[in-house]
Amino acid sequence: MIRKILQFYWNGFKEMPSWGRKLWIIILIKLFVFFVILKLLFFPDVLKKQYKTDEERANHVLRELTTHKK
Repeated sequence: MIRKILQFYWNGFKEMPSWGRKLWIIILIKLFVFFVILKLLFFPDVLKKQYKTDEERANHVLRELTTHKK
């Protein structure tokens, strides 16, 4: 089933005009930049740096969600 789906998209990509392939390559590169590079640069894992165990991280999140700050 998965193989048929992949073949469907692969055949569609091969039959696409050359400008269509270039556009899809540009889209894929942009998605890679958005989701991988920007995440690494601008969204570091702060909880992992501040707390050593999953339990400490979970307690911190629970405290932040349940306390009312004014």
